Formats: sequence, C-alpha cells, structure tokens
Amino acid sequence: MENKTAIINAEEHLGLVRLCANRFRGRGIEYDDLYSSGCIGLLKAVKAFDTQRGVKFSTYAVPVILGEIKRMFRDGGAIKVSRQLKELSLRITRVRDEYTKEYGYDPSVSELSKKLDVSEDEIAAAIAAAIPPMSLTALSEMDEHSEIDIPTESPDIEISDIIALRQVMDRLDKTDRTLIYLRYYKSQTQSQTAEVLGMSQVQVSRREKKILEYMRREML
Repeated sequence: MENKTAIINAEEHLGLVRLCANRFRGRGIEYDDLYSSGCIGLLKAVKAFDTQRGVKFSTYAVPVILGEIKRMFRDGGAIKVSRQLKELSLRITRVRDEYTKEYGYDPSVSELSKKLDVSEDEIAAAIAAAIPPMSLTALSEMDEHSEIDIPTESPDIEISDIIALRQVMDRLDKTDRTLIYLRYYKSQTQSQTAEVLGMSQVQVSRREKKILEYMRREML
C-alpha cells in the first residue's frame, strides 16, 4: 500500500530538538553540536513520517531525533557537513543579510526557500550545519563527571510523556487548563483555585477529578 505522507514544517518542530538536546547537556559534547545533530534527526523524521502510523508527528519524531543525537556519542561527537551544505549556508547568510536590510527582520525558512529556490528541508539542514560551536569548557572547570559517555538512562519515555501531556493540556478548554495550571504548576490549594475561578471548593474538587481522569485516558 502506498504511504500517505503529511506536509510537515520542520521549523515548527524545532522545540522538539531543543527538548531532546537539553537531555544530553553536560555529557561531554557541546550543546550546539547536540542541537545540530538533532536538527538532522528532525529532517529525517519529516521525510519518513507516514500518517498511516496512527501517531502524532511529535511522538514519531522524538525517537528519531534522540537516535541521531546518540549517534554523535558513538561517533565521538563529529558531525560531517557536506561541501554542498557549506556552500548553501554561505548563500543563505548573504540572502539573509540582504533581506534583513531591506525588510527590517530575519526571513523565515519558507522565505529563504523561495528566494534561493531550494527546499525548506535543505534550508533547515544548512542553517543547522552552520551553527558555530561554543568554546570548549576549560579543563580547570571540568570535574570527574564531565567525561564523554553515552547516558545509561534513556530519556525517550520521559520526553514522550512531556510531549503527550502538553498535547492533552492544549485540548482542554481555558477554564480547565487554568484549573490544572493553578493546582499543579502553581501548587495552589483547591480553595485558592476556586477563588480565582469564581467557583466553590467542591466544584473545583469535582471538576479536577474529571479533568485528571480525562487526561489519563488521553495519555494512555
């Protein structure tokens, strides 16, 4: 059966890359390198995503991004950038500078794509490859735990849970979302939450129970 692919804008999902890259901070590879590798994983996920899988793109993309980042540790932290990507990166820099001078703001990936007649995926890859590495931490600031090593714990499940929770929260109406935010992010009591929402403490208690049951079902 022929795969049905969806049009996914990689730029809209860069938050997934940041989320994944942050999990590997302090493991011996600079954050910018982790982020660049994660962007490559994101582009691979965009190209391979199939709507028939029955999962959201973010759920599918996270393991692909993590796999690309973990590959860096196996390869000793090296990211190989092709000459074609380097040349495209230089062209992007020139066009971006000209665009910013003319319009007063940085062009988006889609705008750069139209200007250079290159696909958005290639633009995103070239931008990621061009991110300069940060200075290595001085040896005097390093401790015995900063050696290069592949993390023994897997962050995949935790990251997937965070993404799933955010997706469920986004589907709640404004009042329910505020209730959960006040109770579990601001640690307010049911009485304090009731005062903010103009409800009774009993109403908050009942509503909170229903919302949590709904969220558990959706996340499962």
